[in-house]
This record gives sequence, structure tokens and C-alpha cells, in this order.
Amino acid sequence: MNNGNNNKKVLMAMSGGIDSTVAAMLLQEQGYELVGVTYRTFDNISRGCMEKEKGCCSVDSLFEAKRMAQDLGFEHHILDIRQDFKDTVITNFIDEYLHGRTPNPCVICNSTIKWGKLIQTADELGCQYIATGHYARIGHEEGQYFLRKGADISKDQTYFLWTLTQENLARTIFPLGELTKPEVRKIAFDHGYEKLSKKGESQEICFIPDNDYRAFLAEHVENFHGKYGPGDFVDTNGKHLGSHKGFPNYTIGQRKGLGIALGQPMFVVAIHPDTNTVVLGTKDELQGKTFYAKNINLMKYKTLPEGLEVTAKIRYRNEGKLASLFPEGERIRVVFHESIDSITPGQSAVFYENEDVVGGGIIE
Repeated sequence: MNNGNNNKKVLMAMSGGIDSTVAAMLLQEQGYELVGVTYRTFDNISRGCMEKEKGCCSVDSLFEAKRMAQDLGFEHHILDIRQDFKDTVITNFIDEYLHGRTPNPCVICNSTIKWGKLIQTADELGCQYIATGHYARIGHEEGQYFLRKGADISKDQTYFLWTLTQENLARTIFPLGELTKPEVRKIAFDHGYEKLSKKGESQEICFIPDNDYRAFLAEHVENFHGKYGPGDFVDTNGKHLGSHKGFPNYTIGQRKGLGIALGQPMFVVAIHPDTNTVVLGTKDELQGKTFYAKNINLMKYKTLPEGLEVTAKIRYRNEGKLASLFPEGERIRVVFHESIDSITPGQSAVFYENEDVVGGGIIE
């Protein structure tokens, strides 16, 4: 089958997992010429990541990706970008926690590392397009490219991709966008990859062993416990409640592991790095309706209509809630129609009209 794609060369981002492998199979069946690439980003990848499908960066997965490309009959390159990854993704990750914010490294990685490097590599290798195994789709209306949720809503990954530019989207193919995960597993099985079709999944951050970001900070920040030592827990009126272990060890909405008994469930509702103070409050005090988003990337509209009604997602595992958007200079004021838990500085806010991504930003 060629579908007129015979002369179209695609750089296929390979992780060694089921999603990128099936994406490559589908593109080949559509007649595209493929070149595979896998980036080496970090040395000490967590065991959970290595053993599961999302081990997109482990040493084992590098060779698995190369083997898959050889199986499917196209050339494959492994590129070492560990220094770039450290300088951007890991440095940002650490810096955000040390400023009392909660980062989302996958978002930073997608914009600076994955697509930044993929476009560069595609140009060097003469590829018109790049492709990944993400569950997402791309729409195009009135001259604007924008993301559209993947057909499998339970796997949709648009939340992590809101930073992609118009150039990125114009050159990207998401072969799995119209498929569900069970359908992808069946394709792998039908092509003789039974073991791959049964691989589990990990939600871990690839460079954080066992999802323990606190241990990572302690290991990678010089004199971490000395610089970021004990401070005060206070309530929302400033009353002293007890001592904490250092503000970077806490995130907004956290209830477990506070090490303090107050007779009722209490949550982290604010973090003040300048005074090393962590504010605890009730479930009601954790609620909010308004925040500002910065570092805005618009997709569906060149300029945002005042008061545009959207569904705003402030966490990946979150259906989102209705909100109105008000542009204010380079920021957007986001006003939810109902209160919502745990508006967390540093996390991504992504705005949707039905299945279409309007754009996104970072919560201030």
C-alpha cells in the first residue's frame, strides 16, 4: 500500500515500547520511508521505568528500540543528549522545587528535548516529518494547527504536549491518535510481538527512582538538608502548628507524610520558600477558583477571545472543570465556575474546547 507517501521520509521516535513500535508499523503500511531515532537522556533510569513500557530512556530500551527498527527494516540512530537533558529538564525540575513549586518535567522535556531535538535531527537526516507514539491527534482550521484529544480518552496525552509550536505540529504525525490501547496491543500481537503486546505501563518520571523526588533532590542538591532544613508549619492565620522537614519536601494538596497530628485532616495549601514556611489548611481552604497562567502557548486561536469558556485541566489525571479565560498582558487569568482542589504553582494548565486544545500555560 503506498497512499502517495512513498517519497515522504519520517523520523520515528523509538522508545523500544509497544506504542512507538506499532506507530512505526502503521506508517510503513501507509508507505512512508522511516528513519528511527532514540535519545539517551539519563544514566540511572528507575527500575520501574526499565521494566515497563514507559522506560523511554533506559539503556535497555535503547537496544530494544534498535532491535525493533532492525526487525521492521529501517535504519536507526542512538543519539546521546544527556548533557542537554541535564541542563534543561533536570535543572528546571530541581529549581522549581527549590522555589516552592511543583514541576512537570514531561512537559519541559517534550518542548525542549523531544521536539526540539527531533526537528533538528529530522532536518539533518532529510526527513519532512517526525512521528511519535503519543495518543493525540492534530487538527487544522483557519491556518492554525492544534492538538486534539486522542480517541482513547483514558490514554490521551495532549496535557503533556501543550507547548508544541505551529512548526512542531505542522511536521508531526501521531499514528496512534485514532486508536485505543487495546487496539494497539492487538496490532502488536497480530504482528507477532506477543511479549511486547503484554508489557505493563509505568507512570513514573523516567529519572526519578521509585518516584521518590525527595531522595533525588537530596542526592543532587549540594548540602540539601543543611540549606533546606526544618521550618514551621502554620495554619492559614499564621498560627504555629509544628515543625516540618524543609519546604521542598512538600507539595500543594499533600495530606500524607506530614508527620503532624491535628485532630482533623489537614492539607498543604501554600508554600513560602522565603520564610521556609508550609501552610496547612482544611479541605475547604485547599479550594480555589482563580489563578494566573504564564508562559502561554496558544494553538487553536492566534489571539484569545476575552472570556472564552473552556474546560481547564490542572493535573493529568483530572477531567478538568469549566473556566473562563481573560488575557492580561502575557498572562491569562483563569476563573473556574466552581471551586477546585489544589491549584498548584509550577504545574501545567491546559485549556480545551471539547476535544480541541486551545492552549496552555504554567500555573503561577
